[in-house]
This record gives sequence, C-alpha cells and structure tokens, in this order.
Amino acid sequence: MNGASRLLRLANLAEELGAEPVAEEARELAARVSEGRFYVACVGQFKRGKSTLLNALIGHAVLPTGFVPVTAASTVIRFGDQPRARVRMRDGAWREIAMTELKEYVTEELNPENKKAVDGAEVFVPSSLLSSGMCFVDTPGLGSVFTGNTATTHAFIPHIDAALVVVGADPPIAGEELALVESIGRQVQDLILVINKADRTSDAERAAAAKFTREVLERRLHRPMGEVLEVSAAERMENRGPLRDWEKLLASLHRLVEDSGSNLVRAACDRGLQRLSEQLLAIIREDRDALQRPIEESERRIELMKETISEAERSMRELDYLFMAELHRISDLFGERHQRFFRSAWIESETEFGEKLASVPLGFGPRYRRRVMRLAQEISRRKVMPWLKPEQEEGERQYRDVALRFVEMGNDARSGERPPRAFQVHL
Repeated sequence: MNGASRLLRLANLAEELGAEPVAEEARELAARVSEGRFYVACVGQFKRGKSTLLNALIGHAVLPTGFVPVTAASTVIRFGDQPRARVRMRDGAWREIAMTELKEYVTEELNPENKKAVDGAEVFVPSSLLSSGMCFVDTPGLGSVFTGNTATTHAFIPHIDAALVVVGADPPIAGEELALVESIGRQVQDLILVINKADRTSDAERAAAAKFTREVLERRLHRPMGEVLEVSAAERMENRGPLRDWEKLLASLHRLVEDSGSNLVRAACDRGLQRLSEQLLAIIREDRDALQRPIEESERRIELMKETISEAERSMRELDYLFMAELHRISDLFGERHQRFFRSAWIESETEFGEKLASVPLGFGPRYRRRVMRLAQEISRRKVMPWLKPEQEEGERQYRDVALRFVEMGNDARSGERPPRAFQVHL
C-alpha cells in the first residue's frame, strides 16, 4: 500500500471515529502526495522582504508587500496554467477570489489580526520554477506586534518540507528566527540561507552577517550549513542592479527539485502519517478516559477549562491596554525629541538662511520665489537628514523591542503560563 492510500485509510478511520479535522488533513496530505507537491516555506523576521523575494522568484507580483508587517495568514504559491487565487476560511470552505483581492485576506492592513478568520490562501501561477511540484509558502513574519502571526508561522512547521531562510545584515538572524529555524531544522535537512536587501548594506556588513548566521546555525543544528546567498529581491523585481547570488539561488532551488523532490514528498507522507496517527490515538484515549471518568470529574474539568479561558481573555484585554500605553509612550518620546531638534535647529537655520538670502539678487515674481524656496530646501535638507536617519533607526529599535516583548507576553497570556499582573512588572 502506497503512502497516499495509507493516508486515505487513516482519513476513513478518523471519520468513523468523529475526528473530522484529522480526516480532512489526512485527505489533503494524500492529495499532495499523489500530485508530488512539496512545500518550501519562506521564513524569517518581519520586514526581511520575504514576499518580495517570492514574487521575484516566480516572476509575478502576486503577493502583497509593504513597509509594515503585511502577512496575516500563510499563502501557498502553486503551479497553475492561469493565475488565480483562493482562500480557505476557518470553517474549511474554499472561496475563489480575484488575484487583486488577495491582500484583503492576507494583510494586516485589510485583515487585522486575521479578523476575517482566514485559515490560509493558495495562489496559482504559471511559473516554470513550480512546474515540477515545488510550492512556495509565504509565512507571516516573526517578531511583529501581532502575536497571531507568529503563532500561524509556528503552526505551519509540521507541513514544511524545506525552507528558504531569509535573514538580514542589520540586524542578522534574531533570537526568535533562530528558534524557528532550529525547530524546522530538526525535521528537514534542506535549508537555503539568503540575505535579502543586499543593495542596502555594505560588503563588510553582509560578510559579517553571513559568517555569524552560518556559524550560529551550525552550532545549533550540529551540521554544516551551505553558503549564505546575497540577493536583492527589489532589484530583481525591477530588473536592475547586479545579479549578486541570484543565479546561485535559482540553481539551488532547481537542484532541490531534481535531487530531493521525490524524497521530500515521501518524507512529508511519513511525517504526516506519524503525526496524524498520534493525534487520532490521543483522541481515542481521551474518549476512552471520558467514558471511564466519573461525571463529577468531567464537570470539574469543564469548569476548570471555562475559568482558564476566561482568565486568558481578561489577560489579553489587559494586554491591549498596556500596548496602547506603550504606543503613547513612544509617541510622546519622539514628539519631545522632535521639539528639541526643532528648537535647536531653527535658530541656526534662520541665521544661515538670512545670510545666504542676502547674496541672492533681489527680485520679484515666480523665478525669485523658486530661488528662495530652493535655498530654504537645501538648508532644511542639510539640517534634517543627518538627524532623521538615527531617529528612524532608534524608532525601529524601539518598535522591535516593544513588539518582541508583547509577542512573548501575548503568547504567555494565551497559554496561561503567567498571571496578568506580571505584565505590569515587565513594563
């Protein structure tokens, strides 16, 4: 009996036992195995440019991109004769959508914290890179303030067959990224390491980041890592700039299809059989225990579950208030910094403007106004730009710190591992 047949047999057994989620997942995996599809997940911290990288690889700008965290649900990119898209809702129903509507379901801007209850999305594109069974998966970025995004990425780990790990040079691989890659590396062998946005950093910064990333992962995974490839997805989307390691990246993906594709499908089948069998056994044991357990014990457990859910909901509400307080604190902080800069720069700028204005021949009309305006803009740019860059960097640092802290606190609140009052200690 082949792998797909065993999965279908498991699905039928699960259905007979009333375990519909296990049955449904087993059937979906059986279809994937029969069609020879395997998943290469693009993972990393938010703002690494993962969606842009996948768009460049498939040659179609289908995935939404942006400055803020944009991906709210995992999106599978598959081969198709014609571009099309569909989303799967939490109730299991598939909904066909226009390609232009994808962002309404998978971005934080239009689907904040996945309020529309999207379980995932699939995009079909006529890309030759995907014609032999490889599927890309665009996962939500780690480390953003949206705790559900990080949870979505971790929940997809059992389905990953290989990974495209996208890191940066500033900063290089972060702690949460490292933990995710370590979890993925324990179940899959094929990890392709990429530094994106190579056009925004120096050669020295990228070399240091590549060395650091490779050494850290080799220590954690206890095996050698391949070359860290340097690319700029934005340059490739616009067909400009040097190729850097782009051809090496494409060659690595083609080798993955040719050398490992069938093995990855078999491994996915074996992992799925083991995982789903264990889930079904756990359900059977729970049902058996429930039949043997006194009614009073079952009622006590139900009440305990209700209390736990209520406590988690209260904790998350408190967390919302604390997050708003943090936003106000950061806003006030940078407002004060802006005022201090304005007060210090205004007098100097006004004096310099007056001195240089004296050298401009006196005149009237649009031409004179344009000359004066250009003079004012030059002085403003010279004063503002050296101040603005470190302010942006400090703003991003403050945002990352708050985001990471609230992700941890939110996950603790959901799991009930920490009482709500502990939030105030962290802040």
